[in-house]
Formats: sequence, C-alpha cells, structure tokens
Amino acid sequence: MSVQLIDPAALPAPQMYRQMAVASGSRTVYLSGQVARTAAGEPVGAGDLAAQVEQAYRNVAAALAEVGATFDDVAKLTVYVVDWSPEKLADLGAGVTRAAEAIQGDPVRPTTLLGVSALGEPDLLVEVEAVAVLD
Repeated sequence: MSVQLIDPAALPAPQMYRQMAVASGSRTVYLSGQVARTAAGEPVGAGDLAAQVEQAYRNVAAALAEVGATFDDVAKLTVYVVDWSPEKLADLGAGVTRAAEAIQGDPVRPTTLLGVSALGEPDLLVEVEAVAVLD
C-alpha cells in the first residue's frame, strides 16, 4: 500500500477524517472535484446532502478505479459544502457511511472541509476532490 494513515498522538483524534497520510508511491493522481451526477450527467439527490455526498464519493471511487486505484490510495480529500454549518455534519457523515458500504472500502482520509457559498451549478450541495498516490 502506498498510503499510510496516521493520527499523531500530539493532535486530536478525529472520527470523520485522519490527520495525516504518508505516501510512498511514484505516481500521483489529482482528481478534479466530483459532484452528485451519474455517468450520464443526471443529477442525484436534489436537496439531499447525504445523497449527494454518497454520489460524489462513489464518483471518486469510480474515477480511481479507471487507473487501478481505490480509496486505499487516497492521500488527501477536499470537501466543499454549500452553506456549511455544524448541523450538516450528520448528513455529511451519513453520506460517507453509505458510500463506504457501496464501494466496500474506507473513504475516511485526511480531509479539509470548506464551506462555500456556491458550486458550479445551483443544485449542487457538495463537491469532493482527491489526491491519490500509486506505486
């Protein structure tokens, strides 16, 4: 495995992400932000943050699979959520949990969560981008 996840003892132990990833591979994959769209471009989960998170994570997994990677190879995620507030944390977590079941893997990685006022299209509530490292 080219990515080792670490939660240093000197930092708070998070539940929804990891503090650090150490990557040792030679190929780096930079995946653009993935949103709640099917492969045909159809919207998923109108107004439902959990459903949109799940689809965005599924899309990340699908893109990674194209280059022979999985979430095990992801070193860093950035998650953009429209109009973020702490009350949305449960829906975000529910979407990640459902995505984990769907992709049969652990998508919990070092993550930066950013609240934004809007994304590229008005119906989008979340966008997830990833950096992966392959051997």
